[in-house]
Amino acid sequence: MKTKDLVIVAMFTALIAVLGLLPAINLGIGVPFTFQNLGYILAGCLLGSKRGGLSVLLFVLMVAMGLPLLSGGHGGFGLFFGPTGGYILSFPLVAYLIGLLTERKFQSLNVWQVFLINGLIGAILCNLIGGLFMAFNLHLPIIKALKTVIVFVPGDLVKALIAAFLAVRLREIPSIRRFFNTI
Repeated sequence: MKTKDLVIVAMFTALIAVLGLLPAINLGIGVPFTFQNLGYILAGCLLGSKRGGLSVLLFVLMVAMGLPLLSGGHGGFGLFFGPTGGYILSFPLVAYLIGLLTERKFQSLNVWQVFLINGLIGAILCNLIGGLFMAFNLHLPIIKALKTVIVFVPGDLVKALIAAFLAVRLREIPSIRRFFNTI
């Protein structure tokens, strides 16, 4: 991996951490509404599967080591066994899959096509994995857990749309396009 790639990976890891500084919205169901998924959706869109997935994996590893990078200043290996564990573990997969689906034809995709990918993977798949994990960790029936996390889907779809808009607009800037080399 080139130095430029390492810098880009680190930059997006930092972006996801900075998005954790925005306060979480507690909905009273054990899993907060945060803005960090905007960061990993963008990482997939802009960096592609390899670099996007790696940047988010680095973020998750730093959280596992105890760095307080999640929204609200949370971190530590124990979080992976709580209600948010499935979400945290799904982040690298989501970034990788979004990157995989967008990187080859990104130049020809419009905002709505990127939004569809972001929404299906970044909102629906992430909440499905998070809900299943929450059911397991909280000993809830799967249907009840999935009904519980459905409340996050509209907000996550808004973040998926914001990420699609930003990614498509950023690809139009020549210096940005050369910097990322995948958009």
